Amino acid sequence: MSTDSRRSPDALRRGALVLSIAYLVALALIAFWPTPVDRGAHRPITTVLTHLHAHGVPTWFNYGLVEFTANIALFVPVGLLGVVLLGSARWWMAVLVGFAASSVIELGQLIFLPSRYATIMDVIANTSGALLGALLALVLLAAIGSRSPALARA
Repeated sequence: MSTDSRRSPDALRRGALVLSIAYLVALALIAFWPTPVDRGAHRPITTVLTHLHAHGVPTWFNYGLVEFTANIALFVPVGLLGVVLLGSARWWMAVLVGFAASSVIELGQLIFLPSRYATIMDVIANTSGALLGALLALVLLAAIGSRSPALARA
């Protein structure tokens, strides 16, 4: 076995750790910004949605759905990076971390940020994003692992 193939899992984890730190800083800024981060985007998004509705897109495709989907996407990295850092056998812990982080964020917004809106739907969307990210990581690690003996053992 070459030295490079033995280092691959370590390099992957180091990279995931660096990305996790950058992601957590960005997430904290988004989550605890004093005003809603989509405030400046609300009008352009509703304008686009109005145009889409006028051209046949169903009205259930609305701002609430866009926001819910954005919350899912925001937490996909929690699951993805969590599985890489914790290992595929503990994939469920990445989802639990996503749920806990989302709950803390929403509670913090409720208590400390009167301009923000804390909702259970955000916790559901964020946890779903963490689950989606964890599942994606499992698939990617399985695909990579089938090609790399060192990653298959990691």
